[in-house]
Amino acid sequence: MAETYSHSRLSSFEDCPRKYQYRYLMKIPSESEGVEGFVGKVVHDVLERLYTKVGEGGVPSLQRVIARYRQIFDDRYDEKRIRIVRRENPLSFYRELGDHCLANYYHDHYPFDSTETLGLEEHVGFELGEPDASGPAHIQGYVDRIARTSEGVIEIQDYKTGARVPSQAKLDKDRQLALYQIALTDHYPERQPFRLVWHFLQRGRTLTSTRSADQLLALRERTLALIAKIRGTERFETRPSPLCRWCEFGSRCPGNRERDPDLPSWEETWEPPESPRSGAVDTAAGSVDQLALPLTPAAKGMNAPN
Repeated sequence: MAETYSHSRLSSFEDCPRKYQYRYLMKIPSESEGVEGFVGKVVHDVLERLYTKVGEGGVPSLQRVIARYRQIFDDRYDEKRIRIVRRENPLSFYRELGDHCLANYYHDHYPFDSTETLGLEEHVGFELGEPDASGPAHIQGYVDRIARTSEGVIEIQDYKTGARVPSQAKLDKDRQLALYQIALTDHYPERQPFRLVWHFLQRGRTLTSTRSADQLLALRERTLALIAKIRGTERFETRPSPLCRWCEFGSRCPGNRERDPDLPSWEETWEPPESPRSGAVDTAAGSVDQLALPLTPAAKGMNAPN
């Protein structure tokens, strides 16, 4: 059976191999998430609902969109689970951040008829190849929105709620949306052209990129090499950085300078999970990607400092 990877899973290893081990090998449940990631999820949910309503023939007012965001925010917010790392910012700052992101997008795209919606939060996946002798690797993920322009271009769209806007050069090397393009290519037999689109909601900016067939082939090879490296790793070292403040495992990680000294490390308390079939210890690298876990900085752009 092919192991399943996602962009967030790969990015987790690149950010910190120990975090990858905690999340995907030891499968330690997340006890919290950063407020930035929480805001990002709520904004994504509201935009999905907005386009669903548009598809049904109605365009809700901006006031209704904002009201829906605030309702979901308040219903889901749990002060015991949501961490505010930047203590100088009150909770109201993050509630208003979502308001701002949604207002920017609404004003820029109203009445939401410039492109045809083909999918919302669409699951995509494909077999990437065999990175080593241990078996094939499968890639999967969720596309925020798939759209078609009047010229027939298929757009793979992603919403970003962070303040940082990468350079065009960096977007031209982005892995996540390009992997989604590989997954979607066979779904459109007419071989329509693709465009990768990022909506930086906080800044009110939209940037795009395209990939050639040679670039996608090179991406496939680089990704297979990374997966082979992950599979061959025996010691998952810590990689201390400012991102430790946002890591859901930071309170007990030996590499975190700000870890809670009164808590034992994850290694000291971890018990291997039992296989649901045989009761044996499951030491596989995770056959099913845990997409429900908190978003990584590279995946959604909200958990990391900007």
